[in-house]
Amino acid sequence: QVQLVESGGGLVQPGGSLRLSCALSGSIFSIYTMGWYRQAPGKQRELVATITSGGSTNYADSVKGRFTISRDNAKKTVYLQMNSLKPDDTAVYYCNARLTDVYWGQGTQVTVSS
Repeated sequence: QVQLVESGGGLVQPGGSLRLSCALSGSIFSIYTMGWYRQAPGKQRELVATITSGGSTNYADSVKGRFTISRDNAKKTVYLQMNSLKPDDTAVYYCNARLTDVYWGQGTQVTVSS
């Protein structure tokens, strides 16, 4: 059974950086398209970034130029490097693995506040 475990969230000041990690277990990591989504209070969950098995990436307009998604197939881990963080980036961030089925992690809180 596929399991995803996120880590790296926390409290950061505006303009700061965080790196989120998501480790997959229970399956072959390299075949999945991996993604990061986020959900702010009172809002719908939204796409942040995705990376395919071949390494192609896609970003939401709101994070382009600030966030970078990457993957390490040997470590079965996907990362989200977040720079120049803004208060609007405050949300619970979820990791997602997609092939024929879709799997979600439990989420990690990111709070951007002074």
